[in-house]
This record gives sequence, structure tokens and C-alpha cells, in this order.
Amino acid sequence: MQDERLSDEALVLKARRGDTGAFDLLIERHYKRIYKLAFQMLGNSEDAADATQDTFVKAFEQLRYFRGASSFSTWLYRIAVNTCKDMMRRNRTVAFSQLQPENEHTEFDPATLVEPNPDEILAKRERAEMVWRALQKLSEETRQILVLCDMQGFSYAEVAAILNLPEGTVKSRLHRARNAFKEVWKSLTREQIMPSERPKGGDEK
Repeated sequence: MQDERLSDEALVLKARRGDTGAFDLLIERHYKRIYKLAFQMLGNSEDAADATQDTFVKAFEQLRYFRGASSFSTWLYRIAVNTCKDMMRRNRTVAFSQLQPENEHTEFDPATLVEPNPDEILAKRERAEMVWRALQKLSEETRQILVLCDMQGFSYAEVAAILNLPEGTVKSRLHRARNAFKEVWKSLTREQIMPSERPKGGDEK
């Protein structure tokens, strides 16, 4: 119980001395956010779970190389981002599978049909799927910067540390990424609202 009040860096020191319980606490602290990051980059729960597990395995194996130049969380997220990038390069394009990671996913349970309105639930699901479709059309670098800055909410400084980039580069990449996303979003929106063309000579009489 006392270990739970220790900082990440203090737990790292204990883990490096062979205290596996200390590393278990680090996993417990960071698992949900690492999983959410992986899900947003990869788009499905199975790959996100694999990437999250790989991230913590790599972190444990490389713990002796952590020198504290950045925070443990920054170092851990850097491992997670690189793990997701490796997985995206190996895997084929994945289809959108869920709105949120499993523990946050809203199913069409009858109990949800009173509040909020079911039409609102459907609209939210459709919008989330459309966001994922837009992200899939962007480059790996563009998707990565949008996920970290706009979906995970990291500051410029934090993203710069995670990606090992100058802060100015993060800002310029984010500006380009947002513009690219807007263009893709406009294109997908036009596809959504454009009425289907009725075949000539159809059955209508």
C-alpha cells in the first residue's frame, strides 16, 4: 500500500532492483492510457491490446536503460508510439471495429434507449466511424500527431519529448495534420450527403 504513493521514478528504481511488484504498479497506473493511445492509432481492440502488452514487455526489458532524462511516462509513451508504428507497418489496413476501447464502448442496450436519445447514440457512433475513416486516409506521421495532440491531449512539449522532436516541428506538423484532416473530412462529408444517383430506366413508373 505504501508503494502506491511513490512516484513513477521511485517505482522504477525499485523495479530495477528486482521488485516486480513495483513494476506491476507502474502497469496499473499507465495501462488505460497506453491502451487508449494504441486503440486510437490502430483502430481495433485486439491490436490495441497486443500493442499495449508489447509496450510493457519492452519497457520492462529496457528498464535498465531508463536514465530519467525525461519522465517515465514520456519514455513509456515513446515506446508505445513506436510499437504502434511497427504494428501499422506489419498489418494490413484495419477496419473501424468499435467506437471506444471495450470498457468505454456504449452498446445498444435497451436501458440506453431512454437517456440519451437513441438517435443521438447512433449519430455519435456514425461520427466516430467517420473520424476513423478519415484518420485511415492520412499518413502514419499525420495520424500520429493528431492522436497525441488532439485525441490524447498532450502538450507540444510532451509530444516533442515523446517523439524526440523540436517543439517547433511538432507545432508545424500539427498545423499540417489538421489541415490534411479537414480536407479528408470535407471529402467524406460530401460523400455522406451526396444523394445516390438513381439508375436510368429503373423500375419507377
